[in-house]
Amino acid sequence: MDAFTAGLLQRIRATESDLTRARETGDDFLAEVEQAELDDLHRLAAEHGVEVGARV
Repeated sequence: MDAFTAGLLQRIRATESDLTRARETGDDFLAEVEQAELDDLHRLAAEHGVEVGARV
């Protein structure tokens, strides 16, 4: 796995975690921000052929 792929997957995992935390604490604004970031990361992964698994 190259550095780009590893970094992208790490960012996706971190953002998924942050999104879960925002939802659990009821922070709707932060949840929207994190979801938008996650959507962008998934788009970037798809554009570069990186498989990431199930979406949150």
